[in-house]
Amino acid sequence: MSAAAFHISSLLEKMTSSDKDFRFMATSDLLSELQKESVQLDEDSERKVVKMLLRLLEDKNGEVQNLAVKWLGAPLGAFHASLLHCLLPQLSSPRLAVRKRAVGALGHLAAACSTDLFVELADHLLDRLPGPRAPASPATIRTLIQCLGSVGRHAGHRFGNHLDRLVPMVEEFCNMDDDELRESCLQAFEAFLRKCPKEMSLHVPNITSLCLRYMKHDPNYNYDSDGEEEQMETEDHELSEQESEEEEYSDDNDDDMSWKVRRAAAKCLAALISSRPDLLPDFHRSLAPALIRRFREREDNVKADVFGAYVVLLRQTRPPKGWLASMEEPTQTGGNLHMLQGQVPLVVKALQRQLKDRSVRARQGCFGLLAELAGVLPGSLAEHMPVLVSGIIFSLADRANSSTIRMDALAFLQGLLGTEPAEAFHPHLPALLPAVTACVADPFYKIAAEALLVLQELVRALWPLDSPRALDPEPYVREMSAAALARLRATDLDQEVKERAISCTGHLVGHLGDRLGDDLQPMLSLLLDRLRNEITRLPAVRALTLVAASPLRLDLQPILAEALPVLASFLRKNQRALRLATLAALDALAQSQGLSLPPPAIRAVLAELPALISESDMHVAQLAVDFLATATQAQPASLAEVSGPVLAELLRLLRSPLLPAGVLAAAEGFLQALVGTRPPCVDYAELIGLLTAPVYEQDAGDGPGLHKQVFHSLARCVAALAAACPQEAAGTAGRLVRDARSPHSSTGVKVLAFLALAEVGQVAGPGPQRELKAVLLEALGSPSEDVRAAASYALGRVGAGNLPDFLPFLLGQMEAEPRRQYLLLHSLREALGAARPDSLKPYAEDIWALLFQRCEGAEEGTRGVVAECLGKLVLVNPPFLLPRLRKQLAAGRPHTRSTVTTAVKFLISDQPHPIDALLKTYVAVHNKPSLIRDLLGTVLPLLYQETKIRRDLIREVEMGPFKHTVDDGLDVRKAAFECMYSLLESCLGQLDICEFLNHVEDGLKDHYDIRMLTFIMLARLAALCPAPVLQRVDRLIEPLRATCTAKVKAGSVKQEFEKQDELKRSAMRAVAALLNIPEVGKSPIMADFSSQIRSNPELAALFESIQKDSASSRESVELS
Repeated sequence: MSAAAFHISSLLEKMTSSDKDFRFMATSDLLSELQKESVQLDEDSERKVVKMLLRLLEDKNGEVQNLAVKWLGAPLGAFHASLLHCLLPQLSSPRLAVRKRAVGALGHLAAACSTDLFVELADHLLDRLPGPRAPASPATIRTLIQCLGSVGRHAGHRFGNHLDRLVPMVEEFCNMDDDELRESCLQAFEAFLRKCPKEMSLHVPNITSLCLRYMKHDPNYNYDSDGEEEQMETEDHELSEQESEEEEYSDDNDDDMSWKVRRAAAKCLAALISSRPDLLPDFHRSLAPALIRRFREREDNVKADVFGAYVVLLRQTRPPKGWLASMEEPTQTGGNLHMLQGQVPLVVKALQRQLKDRSVRARQGCFGLLAELAGVLPGSLAEHMPVLVSGIIFSLADRANSSTIRMDALAFLQGLLGTEPAEAFHPHLPALLPAVTACVADPFYKIAAEALLVLQELVRALWPLDSPRALDPEPYVREMSAAALARLRATDLDQEVKERAISCTGHLVGHLGDRLGDDLQPMLSLLLDRLRNEITRLPAVRALTLVAASPLRLDLQPILAEALPVLASFLRKNQRALRLATLAALDALAQSQGLSLPPPAIRAVLAELPALISESDMHVAQLAVDFLATATQAQPASLAEVSGPVLAELLRLLRSPLLPAGVLAAAEGFLQALVGTRPPCVDYAELIGLLTAPVYEQDAGDGPGLHKQVFHSLARCVAALAAACPQEAAGTAGRLVRDARSPHSSTGVKVLAFLALAEVGQVAGPGPQRELKAVLLEALGSPSEDVRAAASYALGRVGAGNLPDFLPFLLGQMEAEPRRQYLLLHSLREALGAARPDSLKPYAEDIWALLFQRCEGAEEGTRGVVAECLGKLVLVNPPFLLPRLRKQLAAGRPHTRSTVTTAVKFLISDQPHPIDALLKTYVAVHNKPSLIRDLLGTVLPLLYQETKIRRDLIREVEMGPFKHTVDDGLDVRKAAFECMYSLLESCLGQLDICEFLNHVEDGLKDHYDIRMLTFIMLARLAALCPAPVLQRVDRLIEPLRATCTAKVKAGSVKQEFEKQDELKRSAMRAVAALLNIPEVGKSPIMADFSSQIRSNPELAALFESIQKDSASSRESVELS
């Protein structure tokens, strides 16, 4: 034994010591030895070393474990070359089993080996491949092609540079008369299409042709002609079954491999469709008809993959927004949907026999495909309902096979009820309903639960509450209620069936309660019983909400006295979902039953509400306040007793700076209800005093002690009270004007007064408005910025309600007071936003001229407000003003063009607007992506050009003895990358991801701000399209590694350390996203970087914290 071998043997012995320090030092020494080039281990020693390192992975000591993890790759990585050279000769082994194992091993090795070894492997396989006409054994060619396919599946992202040489050779081998070889070739193409879609672009036409050719490759079977098939479809079911049986077994040749070729071709087409969404129109013209014709495939395995390929086509066609709007647009998406609409009759005709096939798998494939089609084109299957209903009933009655097909048929029927018009089901309900109710009574709980869901959807879809009944429910209601009641009464059921039965009963009562007759009271009593049960109380509360909210206004008096105390007790429970559902139920009951509610029970409920009005849960608080408003209108006497505690909590909530708009709107409604009852629950003056007390009680010299948002909330509430009591509005406005004018008023009082006047002034009448002009104008010169801003806001809002008086006055002041134009522009912006468009048209020309005079102002902030005003003004008359705005883009001076470009941003809103049709030439990626999708071909090159660093915009500035580099192009580059991120979210299907990644890759080495953006983009790309990211992961890792390992210079300021920490954190998030790609761990560079992260305590701690953050965020999303 050599000295090295003896030393390693002794180290292995020490690694089994009970002392952790011995184990750690021995492991460290062993790994140091293995790094020496002089050390050559024999096979037995290699096995012992690897076995020991694997054992240390489970060591009790964390440091020893970390060391083993860090270095386990070292010995294995060192053997990659040896493994490769050992495995390659095995491809020529005479034994088939050896060749297959060598193919699998080389595929795994290709994913983990170094780039040089991968190139060696690829070159070896390509060099070994003979020409199509060169003499070679079929077994050798098959093995080499299978090996290429295995390497493509495991490491196809590394094969890109070799495909131009490889693909033509494989195409030639496809034409050889060998079905096993054809299958291997098509499987290799599938792998290359999935892993290297960009590099395969040139070969797509040839591969498509091969797939279409071999998808119908069935030399041992003669398919019937179309005419004969149509004739067969008219024959009865038994005859067609007999014929299909003869067809299936017409070929007794067990060696038939052609079905594998057809299956490989179908899978290859699915890979082609999923990897090239840009070719969808061509696919609909060429591939879709061929796939539909192959629906008659005789082999179930192949048929499933043909269905799968067509489903992929449907999913790629699914529009990003509503299908109807997409079809109406003259875009590529609209064209695809029109072509798909034309295919629907052909699809249904091709599946008509399959829906009654003896094969369960074929019927499952039909249901899955039709469900996807209905999801992409809702309403398209309505005219084919006889065929579909017949197929559904056939499967629902199939008790000979597994229960899965019945569940699939029920799920398909439920989906159809949601996508097709109710009228399509009316003729078929007599046949459909018995089959569904039979499934409701099925002993298998999963079928019963699914059938109850379908029954619920039937009731909801066929007898909707928001439209007159088009179908008389009388013939069906007894059967439905009997089925639901039987399940509702049973207590020894699965939990899912119990919940579905309760929900189904709630829909039956809510939609058809007036036709239930004697079944109504038993149903209500059972719902009350389920309300008392802890296991079923939540679905029972939701069912009760449906019943109470029904426009049928059913008499719930028999259960109210018992139900309300139970509901009140739920408000004390910790279960948030139960509290939310209970508040919704109480609100529905208060709206529908009103005075019928027992006052003692209502008081018990109201006593629980003050604890729920808290900023700890704003959603619960909003529902609680909504219920209070409803209860105030229904039973004001009951609320008067608890108004004190409730108001105290509400006023505390209004002082929260985090108050959402929904809670504020609910509070306004409640306050209006309090003063709107006769007699009022709380006096108007008292409520105004309570609302304004927090501001008026402050010392005059302190300024606003509350958050700015609180002043807006309080002002909105004061305005709501004034609107509810118009007779008090003028007096309130007068008091607010006096408070705003008084020199003794604090800043906070003045701010609140102006913000309240902004709302109250519009309903207070002309008297206070005349006095208000002078007060507001005087306040614009206040030394307090908060007062000036509030006065500016008030001037615009009040002016919007009286344009003939205020708007000329406002425009005149802008001409006369240039120093105050910024504040006056803010007033104009508020007036333009609050006034009705028709009332603004007479003043449009004056405002237009005034705004363009200020487009060249020196202050960027002023130009920003001018841009917003221009945007709001154009919305007043888009057909007339938008072309004029566009002319300024070409004719105006630089500042004017910049202002006009900014103004376009304010023309684009989240909601549909008439101006949308005129905005096609403007870019609107974030809010209205449909406006830009078809223009990306011309816009993207210009956008990508702006992401490049321009050296001519970089200059050096001398600051004393130091030189500082200034990049004047940074802001434009940053905006370009932000636009790229928006494109990623809204127009992913129209992007060339490989080209997109090129610019992301450049951004990873750019300025701090841009790197932060590109790290976020990289993480998003890893989730949305992992295949192209995996292709270049080796290049992406280096800038990430450089960022994570960078050090800040000693003596740098604190901000530099904080920026670097944030940059590291963002880079580590991108690394974590990359590691979620399934095959990325096989990359040697990624594996090395992962090892580096684990071995560095700082990076390991950062990585662990990021993983915890992502896990907690996922949990919170699931909980919500």
